[in-house]
Amino acid sequence: MRYADGGGLTAKARQRREEVRLKAAGLFADGLGPPEVARRLRVSSKSAYQWH
Repeated sequence: MRYADGGGLTAKARQRREEVRLKAAGLFADGLGPPEVARRLRVSSKSAYQWH
């Protein structure tokens, strides 16, 4: 479910979340898999798989 207010996050937190996603995209482009991306960015493997 999507929330109009960004899931209850502040604008700063939403910006940080987007920065992490962009870093993940770069790591995927470098050939890393979701488990390694999750480890490097300190996010859940579920998030990394969803972004991939």
